[in-house]
Amino acid sequence: MNPATTISVVVPFYNEAGNVFPLVEAVRSALGPGGGWELLLIDDGSTDTTPEEIEEAGRRDPRVRVIRLGRNYGQTAALQVGFDRARGDVVVTMDGDLQNDPADIPALVDALEDGHDLVTGYRKNRQDHLLTRKVPSWVANRLIRQLTGVPIRDNGCSLKAYRRELVERLHLYSDLHRFIPAVAVATAGARVAEIPVRHHARRVGSSKYGLSRTWKVLSDLLVITTIRSFRDRPLILFGAAGLWAFLVAGVFGALSLTPALVSGENAIVLPSITALMVGLGVYLVMLGLVAESAVFHARRRIDVSSLLVHPTRSGRRGEQRA
Repeated sequence: MNPATTISVVVPFYNEAGNVFPLVEAVRSALGPGGGWELLLIDDGSTDTTPEEIEEAGRRDPRVRVIRLGRNYGQTAALQVGFDRARGDVVVTMDGDLQNDPADIPALVDALEDGHDLVTGYRKNRQDHLLTRKVPSWVANRLIRQLTGVPIRDNGCSLKAYRRELVERLHLYSDLHRFIPAVAVATAGARVAEIPVRHHARRVGSSKYGLSRTWKVLSDLLVITTIRSFRDRPLILFGAAGLWAFLVAGVFGALSLTPALVSGENAIVLPSITALMVGLGVYLVMLGLVAESAVFHARRRIDVSSLLVHPTRSGRRGEQRA
């Protein structure tokens, strides 16, 4: 790890009393006694003694910065706040439950310096329940890889390292923290790598994850797929949907002109469906044109230099993007 690299470690907490001080000590041991790092402890509206422990950790060490949110906004919002406040050349994220190991941070930073924009860990020997955590995670990761095209085997691992340039271009919302590699590739053309990291069993507190989040994951996956495929060409999406509406309108229009079917209720229903589908098709096409106009004006505001490969992330020649 380059000693000149400054590191910001961002850790969201929600009801993790008992884990704060051990985590701070583990980060201090991993990064050394020097001043080339900072630790951002973000309290996401905890209702136990986590806020008090975070405040005390901040008083003990000037490298520990305390950020408290007004209520529980969720992990994605807490991470975005950390991204906005981080000062380091490299930003590292991890969970506050001590299942991630801060001792892996130097390896992540070293991999980042090989020319990547984002290095994410994958939990090689995951210490979680098989049926409630491992199996759903395995299914979700395979689905995410198939739909996004980003070959990350463990999207749920919070231990990640980012270049400052990438962090400044990420804008997370909803529950998109689960899809950061896909978001980074889709919106910033990031070079992503994955390395094995350690994973420990939870010692204090209870997990905040469960099967109840399945629907959120699926809805956010739909958002990511749409962004990746149609972010720069929305007319293709809306135009294709409009074309299907016109095709359906054509079918019902033909049926409404068939003498054998034009009788009774069909004389009203079939032309009505035809008119409805024509209107829907026109609406979708117009919506696509409006979206194209918005994208065009957004492109005009982009700093052209942000589209170039940064000299520090050029990496090895011939290296593929994820």
